[in-house]
Amino acid sequence: MASTTDTPAAGARETHGFQAEVRELLRLMIHSLYSHREIFLRELISNASDACDRLRFAAIADSALLAQDPELGIRIDADAGAGTVTITDNGIGMTRAEAIANLGTIARSGTREFFRSLSGDEQKASALIGQFGVGFYSAFIVAERVEVRSRKAGAAAEEGVRWESGADGDFTVETVTLPERGTAVTLHLKADAKEFADAFRLRSLIRRYSDHIGFPVRMRKEGEASLEYEVVNQAKALWTLPRSEIPAEDYKQFYQYVAHDFTDPLAWSHNKVEGKREYTSLLYVPARAPFDLWQRDAARGLKLYVRRVFIMDDAEQFLPLYLRFVKGVVDSSDLPLNVSREILQQDPEVEAIRAGLTKRVLDLLGRLAKDEPDKYATFWKEFGAVLKEGVAQDQANQAAILPLLRFASTRESHDTPTVSLAEYVARMQPGQERIYYVIAESLAAARGSPAIERLKERGLEVLLLAERIDEWIMGQLDAFEGKRFKDATRGDLGLGTLASAADRTQYDAELKESKGLLKRIKDALGERVTEVRVSERLKESPACLVLGENDLTEQMRRILAATGQKAPEVHPVFEINVGHPLVKYLDAVSNPAEFTELAQLLFDQAALAEGTPLANAPEYVQRLNRLLVRLAAPAAPAA
Repeated sequence: MASTTDTPAAGARETHGFQAEVRELLRLMIHSLYSHREIFLRELISNASDACDRLRFAAIADSALLAQDPELGIRIDADAGAGTVTITDNGIGMTRAEAIANLGTIARSGTREFFRSLSGDEQKASALIGQFGVGFYSAFIVAERVEVRSRKAGAAAEEGVRWESGADGDFTVETVTLPERGTAVTLHLKADAKEFADAFRLRSLIRRYSDHIGFPVRMRKEGEASLEYEVVNQAKALWTLPRSEIPAEDYKQFYQYVAHDFTDPLAWSHNKVEGKREYTSLLYVPARAPFDLWQRDAARGLKLYVRRVFIMDDAEQFLPLYLRFVKGVVDSSDLPLNVSREILQQDPEVEAIRAGLTKRVLDLLGRLAKDEPDKYATFWKEFGAVLKEGVAQDQANQAAILPLLRFASTRESHDTPTVSLAEYVARMQPGQERIYYVIAESLAAARGSPAIERLKERGLEVLLLAERIDEWIMGQLDAFEGKRFKDATRGDLGLGTLASAADRTQYDAELKESKGLLKRIKDALGERVTEVRVSERLKESPACLVLGENDLTEQMRRILAATGQKAPEVHPVFEINVGHPLVKYLDAVSNPAEFTELAQLLFDQAALAEGTPLANAPEYVQRLNRLLVRLAAPAAPAA
């Protein structure tokens, strides 16, 4: 960030340039959020509430910070004549340096990539900007100019700061004298936003968006010219109220306040635990994923309160990483007020609350899946890949997570694009003891995998997995409701009684007739394979590669290579479909060199079909070209 001076004298006025991400955020909001203009008030009141929360927390260690003005609150002033709205709080306030840092930059990882993904698509920006959280900069949706005056709690009156910008790429900052601590944000409204200078309009928005924040929001009494103010909102934290007194609309509005989201949540759970330990929780499942869901260092977690005193945002210790999408509040009566993140990591009370909240979220998802499948389908689309992590991360709750998983399958339809494990087991064939699945680079590749051709012919359903996390997750699973999981690309399919006597007779006959061919192919491929055998898997394809039960897949080998680890060599089983024309053609080739070349070509094709990159792609192309030349030679015109 550039400024006009390096070391300004006290009170000197500086001009700074906004961080590039801030400029992009301002552009998107000004041009994309016209239909959501009123949310500026929710965001600025939320910031004011946070400032009051932070001062109350700081006063635990230094009571003098609150001594002169102990009643924390927020004041809204509207001047229709001047076209201004001012939001004032007597919270923690800012120093000059903090104003420059907090109001000129966005300290969130991944913001540059996020804004790049929205560039050029204003409609998409309007739908997704709520994932980012607009915060202070929402002021510029309705204001042509914004002025901020702030004084840090505990600082001298002469150490106040005045910040101003017209969202034109720059802002100015100067040191001023302010008699009171806290922050006042004055919006000089645009010509088409004068409606927000109307006191009645502001009151209705406060009741809609900020009714249940924990501090009073005051405005001047209606119909009076005096300076007397009255409380407009309930000023009582929503989670402290009995559930029976809270309508669904209030829950939704509180979610938008907590999550800084435009949309309604999919579901929520409000509970008060009493007895050995006492805490209240209000947990929400959002309807869409935030842009930084996959950034492990992104802020996550719940708002933590202790006996109604705000302690910290993003307290990640109360939910496991695979539930990082959950928003909400936890208020404990047992934790100390001076609790820190380091203490939270070691406190057994926190572990007990974490276990309770984790179970609460999984129960909530279970009810959503059972009672509102359409909403659960939305949840799965947004957060399914994250929830899968819990299979490996949370062995204690694995039994509760498995019924929540959803899979594409070979029996999917337009009405039911995914299947649960319970649904899969319910429609298993008589005698079927395995839950079959296949993992590939994409759903199309999984659906077309040669390894499941015979399974599909027999009417056996196969789960189709194509996300990067799937191989790791499936490696953690053994069985569901007594039915063991089986990777269709590994080892013996374990068909058992599903293979009829006719199938076994046919297989034995093919094996007997093909012993010579199998040996010739094994000799041609050498150490590239551990075995060549007649396939029980193939119907349409000539060949496929089959891994051993403990062999690493190509995907895992690539992951290890990316981390600098050397993966052990894998020599798969090469299965052939002896009834396929290409295999019959190969069997008829008598020339040893030609046979070896064709066998290697067939092996490379099988590797490509399963997504394994060829060790020597040019050599494969040369082999293929030589085969095409030989096949075309008889049809060539005579000289």
